[in-house]
Amino acid sequence: MLNLIVRRVAIAIPTLLIILVISFLLMHAAPGGPFTSEKPLPPQVLANIEAKYGLDQPIYKQMINYTVGILTEFDFGPSFKYKDRTVNEIIAQGFPVTMTYGIWSFIVAVSFGIPLGLIAALRQNTRTDYFAVGFSITASVLPNFVMAPLLILVFTLWLGLLPGGGWNDGSWENLILPVIALSTSYTAELTRLTRASLLEVLRSNYIRTARAKGLPERTVILRHALKPAMLPVITYLGPMFVGLITGSFIIDSIFSTGGMGYFFVNSALNRDYSVMLGITLLAGGLVVLFNLIVDLAYGWLDPQIRY
Repeated sequence: MLNLIVRRVAIAIPTLLIILVISFLLMHAAPGGPFTSEKPLPPQVLANIEAKYGLDQPIYKQMINYTVGILTEFDFGPSFKYKDRTVNEIIAQGFPVTMTYGIWSFIVAVSFGIPLGLIAALRQNTRTDYFAVGFSITASVLPNFVMAPLLILVFTLWLGLLPGGGWNDGSWENLILPVIALSTSYTAELTRLTRASLLEVLRSNYIRTARAKGLPERTVILRHALKPAMLPVITYLGPMFVGLITGSFIIDSIFSTGGMGYFFVNSALNRDYSVMLGITLLAGGLVVLFNLIVDLAYGWLDPQIRY
């Protein structure tokens, strides 16, 4: 297991460097710049500002300086648009907000999606199964950017029960709608995946053999069927968590939470390269981290798996 962690960390470093290089080149290839505006600045003023941030240097040199700053001091540089603030400070402010929505959405999706999928598989072709299948089909076609306006329309504008935006120090009233909007489609996908996986395992030959030996159904399910049925689900959880974090960028914007999505969207509109790169690298690091956690969970569930 230790060898797996060392290997994955060794792979993660060049992976993140490749993400950095591609993102850096794409951002600088886009037309305009962080100080481009409808009212052009005097050439000398623009030259002074670009020299202050090192934008007057060749792109390869900017990239090297940026990479060295991250590797040596974990410094993502200054923001071009948020005066007197660094990217580290912006991430430190927005990341806890985004993570709060992501973690709560993950908990909701796992708490409802997996049990509902298990119950649907164990009660196949019953009303419970039909409800689970209907829910998973309906909810899976409602992405978070569709759910969020619908929830605001119903629960804020029509019923007046919950606030339609804001953070308010993470109070539960402000969390409910964003978490529902973010977790619904993932809950549906977990329900569908868990149901299909358990049904496939229950139809396998070794389950028939276990039942033929006279083992109680509860023992067959808990001891022989549940673990292998969970392998595809566990595989899905890592990308799902990353999807919840990156998907919350949209939620941040719609609900004006002040999370990383708010800064990411604004930095994209303003061509604030350093903020965009910092958040992109953070998202890439989360992908690597949670893929590693999934691999470790895989090995725990099925000791026969070797890496």
